[in-house]
Amino acid sequence: MKRRTFLLAGLGAGGAVLFGWSVMPPRQRLRTSALLPADGGRVVLNGWVAVDPDDQVTLFLPKSEMGQGIHTALAMVLADELECALAQVQIVHPTIDAIYHNLVVGHDALPFAPDDSGRVQRVATWYTDKLLREIGVMVTGGSTSVRDTWAPLRDAGAMARETLRAAAATTWGAGADACVVRDGAVHCAGRTLRFGEIVQQGTPLAPARQWHWKAPHEFRLIGQSPPRLDAAAKADGRATFGIDVRRPGMLVAAVAMAPTIGGSLRSHNDAPARAITGVRDVVLLRGVNGSAPGIAVIATSWPVARNALDALSLQWEAGPHAELSSAVLLDELRTHATRSGGRVFRREGDAVDRIAAAQTSEGATRTLTADYDVPYLAHTTMEPPNCTVHVHDTGAEVWVGTQVPQQARSAVARVLGIADARVTVHVPYLGGGFGRRLEVDFIGQAAEVARAVSGTPVQVIWSREDDVRHDFYRPACAARLSAALDVTGAVTAFSATVASQEIVRPYGARANALPARFDVRKATVEGLFDQPYMFGSVRVAHRLVSSPVPVGYWRAVGHSHNGFFMECFIDELAALAQVDPIAFRARLLASHPRALAVLQLAAAASGWEQPPAAAADGARIARGVALHRSFGSIVAQVAEVSLSPSRTIRVHRVVCAVDCGLAIHPEGVAQQMESAVVFGLSAALFGEITIEAGRVVQGNFDRYPALRMADTPEVMTHLVPSNAPPEGVGEIGVPPIAPAVANALFALTGMRLRRLPLRLPPLSGAPRTGT
Repeated sequence: MKRRTFLLAGLGAGGAVLFGWSVMPPRQRLRTSALLPADGGRVVLNGWVAVDPDDQVTLFLPKSEMGQGIHTALAMVLADELECALAQVQIVHPTIDAIYHNLVVGHDALPFAPDDSGRVQRVATWYTDKLLREIGVMVTGGSTSVRDTWAPLRDAGAMARETLRAAAATTWGAGADACVVRDGAVHCAGRTLRFGEIVQQGTPLAPARQWHWKAPHEFRLIGQSPPRLDAAAKADGRATFGIDVRRPGMLVAAVAMAPTIGGSLRSHNDAPARAITGVRDVVLLRGVNGSAPGIAVIATSWPVARNALDALSLQWEAGPHAELSSAVLLDELRTHATRSGGRVFRREGDAVDRIAAAQTSEGATRTLTADYDVPYLAHTTMEPPNCTVHVHDTGAEVWVGTQVPQQARSAVARVLGIADARVTVHVPYLGGGFGRRLEVDFIGQAAEVARAVSGTPVQVIWSREDDVRHDFYRPACAARLSAALDVTGAVTAFSATVASQEIVRPYGARANALPARFDVRKATVEGLFDQPYMFGSVRVAHRLVSSPVPVGYWRAVGHSHNGFFMECFIDELAALAQVDPIAFRARLLASHPRALAVLQLAAAASGWEQPPAAAADGARIARGVALHRSFGSIVAQVAEVSLSPSRTIRVHRVVCAVDCGLAIHPEGVAQQMESAVVFGLSAALFGEITIEAGRVVQGNFDRYPALRMADTPEVMTHLVPSNAPPEGVGEIGVPPIAPAVANALFALTGMRLRRLPLRLPPLSGAPRTGT
């Protein structure tokens, strides 16, 4: 065969294969590539479900439970389709397999707004599903757990139900249609076989080839609020978190890391530390997966290891960022936000030109320009970073609370120089995630430490100061928003320019999750370009500002700050138009009935039309409103706020209206709204990471406070009834709370606060810059 003929034939064959792959649907998500554990007579029915002879149903669930209640909600989905009791279901975190890759996280990364539904969007989603099914990641985050597993779990439960029905029918010599599956058993003409009895028969079960989902009116669990599966164990201490892991002969390590961003260890003297009773080793840390270089002490207990760090006489090199200042960085961000250019994410019409023309017009057109900014924020999960690693002859075993077990495995394998398949990862409960446990810095670091004492398990635990000063922070951000109103108060033009660091590429590089050139900046403008408000023309752009400050995903990501910018600005426009804030928003939502219904529910539930009663001490209370769409859901919040005699901001009540599609566990949704309000208020009222001379100033809750129980408002949640597919819940309550409080403060004081955290100037002083 001639060389040219051979090449052309090869190209033709390759093209045919590529074309065939492109038109086929994404591969199934019901069968794993490797066999799942089937000990003690267990029968595995598919990649998600197994049944034991004692009637226990095992759900192989690749989602991490970090307080959001996902284990209960997803167990309910399976149990409802399978027709068994929720109490029968036990959760097992499965081995890493492609059927558990998170597909929805890929959808959310695509640069489309929720209302986009054109051919380009459909094709992009199709190919993203196919690609992530093959080379994606197992991840819990982005409020995707229910959205990603809703369909596979219903398929898995329905398939298992029909498999068991057919097996029982065969045993009885009856038709499958004559059998009814209910309460963990198959029933037919007065006869009953429990699930456990069916699998005890030992006859191989033929997987069902056809099944159907239950109709919403047939749901017995979905839409109810049974007790959470993890509640009792967490209440009495039986629940095991990463920091609770205990292994035979386990040692514990404490670490010291360069205190300056970009710094390194200059010198140390480990002899005094090694002389301390209980110290086993001192290990230099080169810094992997984004962790700072430093040193670790391995000992028989954490107090011994921590105290031994003080005996090392550590001397640090400040590195190239010794003059780094967050105040200077924020000034740079503010400057960039006022400039033109940047990457445009949404452009409809000629918004910039319309605003410029309106600013020079002598007619009735009005314009508004406002500058906003927010600081860096830490995660401060209740459970500080920790990881246990046991390096042995055949590989390594890891116990860690992580949102990304696949990346955790890869991080350990790279440090040890072994194949990923030789690393086993166990995922216990997580004491909070908020995006911090998407990172693998502390996991790779634990592998560095454990490698020094191969054959012995080592648990590395960070202090709270380690956690706060070596975080991947929510980026600081500045924005300029401008708009023009016509004589009727309609918004004829809206423009927003945001300036910040990016998250996706740095994260992908250090977590080995994405190619270094994978430039996705949607997170920088989400919450601005994708809201349901209708404007005459729109321009939303982002200006990238580089900084050595490490940044990462934080609960609600870009929505967390852009929601503040957008909803404060909408409120300012309402004031400019001299229209009630809810009525003004209702006009902008006239073509979006779903969002309008949420707004109206919040108004009715809060008693918006009636003035609020005074506080217990007689202080006047004012209300503020904010509405935000994120992660497929829409939330409106009304905050009731007063000021103490010392001008301390007090939030008395927050009314939340939520459309999250079908609420699988309504009480769980309410719990997440309460969590989001507390989390969001902590940031809105107190949260601020500052950097001076290259060092993070804050280290613990004395300088980085959280909302106290005595100051926590009453949170009332009202759900919009829906049978639409369920949407995200874990993060959606965070974006509206800061602007709702800021807008209430305007109603109370007449001052606009355009910076977070919210701080009122003293009565005798001049207004703080930015107010």
